[in-house]
Amino acid sequence: MLIFRSRKALSRYVSPLGISAILLIAILSRCSNLAAQQAEVDAPRPTVLEASAAAPLASGPAQQATSATSQSATSQSSTTSQPAAQTPAPQTAPEDSAGQQTKRILGIVPNFRAVSTDERLPPETVKDKFMGATEDSFDYSSIFFPAVIAAWNLDQRATPEFHEGGAGYARYFWHAAVDQTSENYWVEFIFPTITKEDGRYYTLGRGGFVKRTGYALSRAVITRSNSGAEVFNISEVFGAGAAAGISNLYYPSASRTVGNTMSEWALDVGIDTGVFWFREFWPDINRHVFHNKYSQQ
Repeated sequence: MLIFRSRKALSRYVSPLGISAILLIAILSRCSNLAAQQAEVDAPRPTVLEASAAAPLASGPAQQATSATSQSATSQSSTTSQPAAQTPAPQTAPEDSAGQQTKRILGIVPNFRAVSTDERLPPETVKDKFMGATEDSFDYSSIFFPAVIAAWNLDQRATPEFHEGGAGYARYFWHAAVDQTSENYWVEFIFPTITKEDGRYYTLGRGGFVKRTGYALSRAVITRSNSGAEVFNISEVFGAGAAAGISNLYYPSASRTVGNTMSEWALDVGIDTGVFWFREFWPDINRHVFHNKYSQQ
């Protein structure tokens, strides 16, 4: 009876505990399952990782080519987006104008027969000599020297038969113009053709003032032959003398004296000598005074 009661009492307490334990176990199991499912959702699936890891292996060279193309496109995009580096243009050193002659002096006076320092030119032909004399005689600026000489002679009354005033100046002018033209052809064309001389002025362009002055003045009596050798300047000396002698044909008879002829001869040589000197130093004047303003003329 006691045992039966004890079992009955025990069953009274054990049954609720068993039921509670069973419920607790069920609840814990359910929670465990939910936690596992949540972990699977949050974590990446192994199959996806395996597929993504296997993709490069499956693609092989094709994937590498695509990657290279992508890198090239990225590089080109980067290069395009960045401004190209501007390389500064090379600076050209200014041309050395020492001894560099121009075609005209002050842009006006003919300087066609001046040769720059160290310039090498072929020998003048007969045509070259003729054209040189023609250019010097009929250039638009060829009136400069006759105009100055005519004004001087008018002031000095060098030829009284020409009288004074505008008519007198016109007579002096055309006589001086004919003198210049005659002298140009004799000195630059006729005699150089006969003697085979090169009547161009070769600029020294180096050395001191005295040396260069001496060289320029000496060109009145020293010139080059067609072969390049220095020879006595027959063309200048005798060509100017021939022009002075011929001038007696168109001057009044009172002026046809030996003295006047010699004066005309000396004047022609003197003017040419002064031109030689100015030609020698014209490149220096153009460079230092005019800052090469006339370099293209």
